[in-house]
Order: sequence, then C-alpha cells, then structure tokens
Amino acid sequence: MKIIRREFLCLSGITVAVPVMSKFALAQTQPGPKLSQILRRDLENQGQVVQETVVSVVEFGPGTAAPWHMHPGAQELLHVFEGSVTVEIEGQGATLLKTGEAGIIPAELVHLARNESASTEAKALVIHSRAAKDKPLIVVVKK
Repeated sequence: MKIIRREFLCLSGITVAVPVMSKFALAQTQPGPKLSQILRRDLENQGQVVQETVVSVVEFGPGTAAPWHMHPGAQELLHVFEGSVTVEIEGQGATLLKTGEAGIIPAELVHLARNESASTEAKALVIHSRAAKDKPLIVVVKK
C-alpha cells in the first residue's frame, strides 16, 4: 500500500510540475528583438571625433531632389526605408539605394539625393555624425 501511495504521489507531482516547467521552457525559448546591422564603417574626414549626432527622416515626393550640398564636419548615413533614393557624390557618380539599403557620405563631400520615380514617394532615415557643432549642418552649393 505504501508503494502504491508513493507512486501515486510521485505521478501527481509530475502531473503538476510538467505543465509549469514547460511554461518556463517556453518563456526561455521565445526570441527577443532581432537586430540587423545595416552598415558599419569608420568615420571619414572628421578626425575620428563626434560631438553630436542628428537623426532625421527625409521624405521625397515623386521626382523631387535635395539641392547640391555638403555637411561641414559631418558624415551622413542614409538608410532608405520606403521607395528608392539615388545619391550622387560630385566626381564619384550616382548610386541607387533601394528599400532596406544604406550608404554613407563622408564629411565635406558635395552631393545630392533624389527620388527618380515619377509616381512613388521615397523615405529615408538620415543620421549626421557631427565633428564640429559650431559649423552649419548643411551648406547648399551652387552648381
């Protein structure tokens, strides 16, 4: 009788413990946030110094473009999250960045960005890493 009682108590304990333990196991196997590195590159033309970071969203209507400009002492990272954006750096040609792609424009380089689509909007996250807060963020260059 004692053996049957022990086995019953043991089985009862397992019956209670297994569902509780499976919840802990499930909680431990659920994935956390997914981090996808988009771009990693050293600073250029800034003396490896960052005084300020400016994060913006730029929206390009169909067929619109930013003027030729530069960022004194500021590197620009552009990550397209909707549509496509063409980035042209003076003397280096143009690069098409599609949704999910990113590019870096080193400090002091004259460049522009444009949406070449006649019907679709484009949006991009823009991050400026500034080495010199005393200089203007954007200087328009006449061409």
